Amino acid sequence: MKKEDSFFDKVYEVAKQIPHGRVTSYGAIAKYLGAARSARMVGWAMNACGGRDDIPAHRVVNRKGILTGKHHFQGTNLMQQLLESEGVEVIENQIQNFENLLWDPMKEL
Repeated sequence: MKKEDSFFDKVYEVAKQIPHGRVTSYGAIAKYLGAARSARMVGWAMNACGGRDDIPAHRVVNRKGILTGKHHFQGTNLMQQLLESEGVEVIENQIQNFENLLWDPMKEL
């Protein structure tokens, strides 16, 4: 990444590396970027990337595995459908087995 890359660009570079069938949290990305208190800004970045097929925004959820960003996807259940198509089980807007599916950029990158 270039020094002048925006915070959103940095968020997108991390999000692009989340593996198929895994998820991470807004806070985990913020912490990795050295902005531990900026989970909300990561959420704003995910909301702003709508329509970009190169960013798997559906793999970014809150710290409890809840699909808090689902209303930013077209259709009522698109976020859940995308996750389920990757083998992630979602019940009542919450990822099941979240701890085992969690991809932590601090450990993985």
